[in-house]
Amino acid sequence: MEKIQDVGREFAVRAHGWVGKGWPWAALLLIMLWGVRPPGVLVTMPPQQQVQTSNPVVGIHTRLTDEVEEWKIQRSLALVREMGASWIVEYFPWAYQEPERGRYDWGHTDMVIRHARNQGLTVIARLGMTPAWARPNPQEQETTATYLDADAYNDFANFVAVFVARYREDVQHIIIWNEPNLSFEWGYRPVDPAAYVDLLRVVYPAARAANPDVIVLGGALAPTLEPPDSPAGLNDLLYLEAMYAAGGGAYFDALSAHAYGLGFAPETPPDPALINFRRVELLRAIMDANGDTGKLIYVTEAGWNDHPRWTWAVKPGQRIQYTLDAYTWAAEQWPWCPVVAMWMLRTPGKLRNYQDYYAFITPEFQKRLIYTAVQTYTGNISE
Repeated sequence: MEKIQDVGREFAVRAHGWVGKGWPWAALLLIMLWGVRPPGVLVTMPPQQQVQTSNPVVGIHTRLTDEVEEWKIQRSLALVREMGASWIVEYFPWAYQEPERGRYDWGHTDMVIRHARNQGLTVIARLGMTPAWARPNPQEQETTATYLDADAYNDFANFVAVFVARYREDVQHIIIWNEPNLSFEWGYRPVDPAAYVDLLRVVYPAARAANPDVIVLGGALAPTLEPPDSPAGLNDLLYLEAMYAAGGGAYFDALSAHAYGLGFAPETPPDPALINFRRVELLRAIMDANGDTGKLIYVTEAGWNDHPRWTWAVKPGQRIQYTLDAYTWAAEQWPWCPVVAMWMLRTPGKLRNYQDYYAFITPEFQKRLIYTAVQTYTGNISE
């Protein structure tokens, strides 16, 4: 809200200048509109809340990264609790929090963490997005915010350590990067499991030194069938194998995995040639074969889509049943999986594409049927 007000003040200052340049009516109108703007919503903190749920595996991805107004953040997280979800996965971009080397802006993150704590939620923090200052000079090389080369690994590790230390009491789980087995998420470069392990090798000790109790999640692997040398990415099973071959097992405490069901029911058996919910079991087998039987797998993205025209969508009723069955399957069949965080609660505005049909509630906070179905499933409303 403060950033919006600052922008408005800047417009007002410019408007005064426009009057002097012969643009009086537009400028005066802008000044008048700014003067009658509605006041910000007063946000008060309720008593400490606690999640009530019949299934502690239930989680959701909240996507509050670009939500500006505090009352919307509070409302979103209250809805998570009221749905009976104990876990949230939230994205905290490095580029937002350290816009200049050594200068941090924690305002938005503090707000999210404060309200998550108040609602009794367990936070899994996804960390990534490279600030411009940590990327190559754009005059020499054009890069995107997902580009992170070895020269900046120490910078990222320092940010992770500062983050972990700051939120030591409230954030016990961090994800290092997102879907590094996709070219898009690896800076539009050929994916490189060994390079990702090198990143973990730098970040892991820094994070654990800042908080010895933090659980570092590696992977966040996207389910994909892309073969070696594909420009789009690499099969997640092959990528995990390559991580172990590069010595990566020593540098993560648990695996983060994504488990989208596409058009298949959650009980559909896993198959290396198939992308479905139980594909995670194939990752589990690779971990066991490499001696990591004691490590957990956190499903930090999952779900089904009910867009009326998307190829891989399902009917709304199917989506509801598949979602509930997936939560049950994980709780009953996967003792190594503490959470399934479905994608996603809501976005600040409509995306106007198939992604809108992953949401559990609309940007206007209207509950979709899947929300109330999960709420009933967890015992938070009666049938």
